[in-house]
Amino acid sequence: MYDQLQEAIPYRFTQVKLLHVALTHTSYANEGQNGEEHNERLEFLGDAVLELCVSENLFNARPGAREGELTAARSCLVNQESLAAKARDIGLDRHIRLGKGEEAQGGRDRDSLLSDALEALLGAIFLDGGYAAARQAVRALFAGHGDGLAARRGSKDCKSRLQEVTQKLFRERPVYTLVDSSGPEHEKVFTVRLDLPDGNSFTASGSGVKRAEQSAAMSALEHFSPEHCKN
Repeated sequence: MYDQLQEAIPYRFTQVKLLHVALTHTSYANEGQNGEEHNERLEFLGDAVLELCVSENLFNARPGAREGELTAARSCLVNQESLAAKARDIGLDRHIRLGKGEEAQGGRDRDSLLSDALEALLGAIFLDGGYAAARQAVRALFAGHGDGLAARRGSKDCKSRLQEVTQKLFRERPVYTLVDSSGPEHEKVFTVRLDLPDGNSFTASGSGVKRAEQSAAMSALEHFSPEHCKN
């Protein structure tokens, strides 16, 4: 049970009950009749575990960084959108146990629900295997993203970084326009066009407008030469 998820983390639970609880949303527990335990307490614990693990990784990887820079880098890595994307990467969205009402309202693709579930999962790993196991899981989740992401974007999200670049080069801001939305209400896909002051345009889609804008901004940043994207 949950073999694919445990391989993706990667961590194999000794106490599978903890994993079971981490995957149980309050909506599922509330609809049940057998006093099912939900994952809110594990989410509380996992939030602290995640912050500590990411803080330690950044602290060790960037010895010359100031406190403010480290804080900004951590925020970039553990924001709701980032954690939800990680949850989808490991297939966590497919394993969460939801109540029928929450399922019908598209909860399985909601960033807030997915990020909370990932934190609950990390809390469960901490209780089952200790800090070393949780730290290893966090490092696996952010492998190839942690230090590079913070350094490449100057500890800022893509939209903020792109705005700095366009202000520097053109004294103007990029313009984002929602050009389309499609699909059922709980699975809408939004398409955004990004227009740069130099006349170039980039289009991107995502399950939210902000996510689509970030994707378009990332593509636009790659349009500029590296020296223009430095801090």
